[in-house]
Amino acid sequence: MSQFNIYVAGSNDLTYLDHIEKAIYDAARVKGTGIAVRSRDYLSEKMLEGKSVIALHSDGSWAGFCYIESWGHNKFVANSGLVINQSFRGRGLAKAIKARALELSEELFPGASLFGLTTSLAVMKINSSLGYKPVTFSELTDDDAFWKGCESCPYYDILVRTRRAHCLCTGMLKEGNRDVNTKGEAKATEPERAA
Repeated sequence: MSQFNIYVAGSNDLTYLDHIEKAIYDAARVKGTGIAVRSRDYLSEKMLEGKSVIALHSDGSWAGFCYIESWGHNKFVANSGLVINQSFRGRGLAKAIKARALELSEELFPGASLFGLTTSLAVMKINSSLGYKPVTFSELTDDDAFWKGCESCPYYDILVRTRRAHCLCTGMLKEGNRDVNTKGEAKATEPERAA
């Protein structure tokens, strides 16, 4: 990973919006990804608020991106829109970005439950390695604004027909987000002590 710089995006990174927006749009068009399209304004807002992670290759080219959303009065946090430049796939970059997004989520929303929806086997494997567990949709946020975001997904009709009980996506949840570092490895934690 030394050839990549993975950090919290800011105003200087707005120049990469064309690449990010296109990557998300392309991923949404591919059957089986289940990724929701977000507007340029929405993505730039996430960057300006410090709620996104970007990866650049050592040559300065855009390599990957992920943003953070909070729901249910900040009790639930989703790391969404994970996209990787095709030139850099298969190098473990997605897991490194996701791990950095988990750390950022903990900094911004301590104690929140992290969750996500995906149809991607690769993302499910990454999430599992970072401590996520598959769950029923009833264990995820009931915030209508989150589910409204699914409208641009090609599988939204399934979600509507089943009243948010089923979809082609797998719901994954990570209770409390305190045990992963930027390399995707478990942090050492002290055992609880009796009072």
